[in-house]
Amino acid sequence: MIANPTMTENPLRRGTGLPPFDQIEPNHIVPAMTQLLAELEQELAALEEGVTPTWDGLVEPLETLTERLRWSWSIVSHLMGVKNSPELREAYETVQPKVVQFINTLNQSQPLYKAFKALQDGDEWRSLEPAQKRIVEAAIRDAELSGVGLEGEVRSRFNQIQMELAELSTKFSNHVLDATKAFSMTLTSPEEVEGLPPSLKSLAAQAARAAGEEKATPEAGPWRITLDYPSYIPFMQHSTRRDLREKLYKAFVSRASSGELDNSPLIERILELRQEKSKLLGFSSYAELSLASKMAPNVEAVEGLLEELRGASYDAAVKDLEALKEFASAKGVPEANELKHWDISFWSERQREEKFAFSAEELRPYFPLPQVLDGLFGLIKRLFGVTITPADGQAPVWHEDVRYFQVTDETGSAIAFFYLDPYSRPAEKRGGAWMDDCVGRAKLTEAGTMTTRLPVAYLVCNQTPPIDGKPSLMTFGEVETLFHEFGHGLQHMLTRVDYAGAAGINNVEWDAVELPSQFMENWCYDRPTLMGMAKHYETGESLPEHYYQKLLAARTYMSGSAMLRQLHFSLVDIELHHRYQPGGEESASDVRHRIAKTTTVLQPLPEDSFLCAFSHIFAGGYAAGYYSYKWAEVLSADAFAAFEEVGLENETAVADTGKRYRDTVLALGGGVPPMEVFKQFRGREPSTEPLLRHSGLVGAS
Repeated sequence: MIANPTMTENPLRRGTGLPPFDQIEPNHIVPAMTQLLAELEQELAALEEGVTPTWDGLVEPLETLTERLRWSWSIVSHLMGVKNSPELREAYETVQPKVVQFINTLNQSQPLYKAFKALQDGDEWRSLEPAQKRIVEAAIRDAELSGVGLEGEVRSRFNQIQMELAELSTKFSNHVLDATKAFSMTLTSPEEVEGLPPSLKSLAAQAARAAGEEKATPEAGPWRITLDYPSYIPFMQHSTRRDLREKLYKAFVSRASSGELDNSPLIERILELRQEKSKLLGFSSYAELSLASKMAPNVEAVEGLLEELRGASYDAAVKDLEALKEFASAKGVPEANELKHWDISFWSERQREEKFAFSAEELRPYFPLPQVLDGLFGLIKRLFGVTITPADGQAPVWHEDVRYFQVTDETGSAIAFFYLDPYSRPAEKRGGAWMDDCVGRAKLTEAGTMTTRLPVAYLVCNQTPPIDGKPSLMTFGEVETLFHEFGHGLQHMLTRVDYAGAAGINNVEWDAVELPSQFMENWCYDRPTLMGMAKHYETGESLPEHYYQKLLAARTYMSGSAMLRQLHFSLVDIELHHRYQPGGEESASDVRHRIAKTTTVLQPLPEDSFLCAFSHIFAGGYAAGYYSYKWAEVLSADAFAAFEEVGLENETAVADTGKRYRDTVLALGGGVPPMEVFKQFRGREPSTEPLLRHSGLVGAS
């Protein structure tokens, strides 16, 4: 057993700068966090005793205190997502209750709350900048939503709920990771892999070798298929074996829904606790509590938007399914009129190939990751005037595949940095893709000198890794995902707010936070951007023109179905957090099946336990907030329309519009309310028309 490291050498105690990932071990976590929390409790007590209701006497010392906690704990949380292990979990679960307890104590501090209120009512208020005022207002609101007004047994109960919810969220996430990892299908005969593209056979042979089949080859197998997206999705799209597609689909939709990893009881408990917490704070539902800090004014406004989009997409989705049945029928398929869930991806891919004369697999060789990054960075330079260059070796990383980059402005000065962790690693890394902040921008005074701390972002994807000596050859969907996460990264990195509490994505209302990410996806269809990066990894040949035209034509293919799917998730989420009564006659799963009647055209299977893997709302930040994707997509489509209106081929006009976008949406961060930011950029309030137009649904609403 490794001895506990002494505090002097514990890398998690450093507190500033880049995380020393090359030194951090799971056994550092408990001693570092235990001592840090003990110190922070003393600092908090001292601050409460001597607090003055001024910016310098309240906000700055509080920021210094919370930054020390954030620096250490966010590294641990980050590693839980990208380098999960039994040792790390054990350390995390040991310390998490203490962290939650400290955060509760901090958020419920009466002296600090009163000082914030006094600052708002005092003489200094008039001289504060808008970003400073927003930080103070958010601190008051967050304290109230964290139970600062509760006393005695009620406060004690509230804190118990917070603690249990944090533990349940971690457990939920671990169950999904473990259940995804637990299932695999090893295929040994050529018949079982019929239809699979070479890229998937290579990936599956690599997975088989990693699992002990040392002689596995892409040509002869064996092939290991998993529930990890780069394996699952192409298998569902291309396997001609309907029985195997059914087996894989059922395993996917029933993840974490039975045995030791069953998330069903966790879901009921989470919903019950969230409801109780809301009532303690005086809200009639968790959805109302959630919206108290969002851009949407109320549940009615959210449901109104979702219903408008549902009306525009439902009939289109019905037609999509009918067209798919006709297509399969024309191919003489016996099951054509009875298409099941495991047939949809397969037949839509066949229909897409025939309709647009290309397959997603054909495009992969044109999207090697290094080339895609060059194209993305070229676009960023064109739009925002900043330059991105590799800075590998300048920062310790948590895995050898992780890259590090520098962002410089027009003068060549560094303004930000970011890590990129691009590939799927199902054994230790959770699924999906995300951006997180590693270091936030802030003005700091050190030894009497004012300096600017530069922002650093984590960009994490789960795309197809390099296989058999080839670079990572990306699907077009993976390219869109990379652009999406980079949009979040840009808001974090190009902020000009000097106060940590409102810099970058901090203090941006959750339902506006997807604006910059979804905005970036539109550029994947922009001709100069796409043609600039789509080059064959072996020949260097540009993507043939006919492929570009087909990609454009295919953009709105089945978009009614795609939109309806997102609306289904959003409406289930709102219903569970607004009207649902845990422990009543209906279960959470019943609610989902009821809402599916008007939000899906193929009803979920009885064994479909999708909710058990819906980490966004049960282990992430999207509880009663999944609608944010659509809410923000209205904003992002309208923002992109500003570039369409000046002409995407007009370089000068695009650069001018890009500068305005950078100076508003990206620069202002959480320092200005999102509707005002949008109006500063667009000159008016947002419209749903561009989103419906981009989705090919304009005539439908």
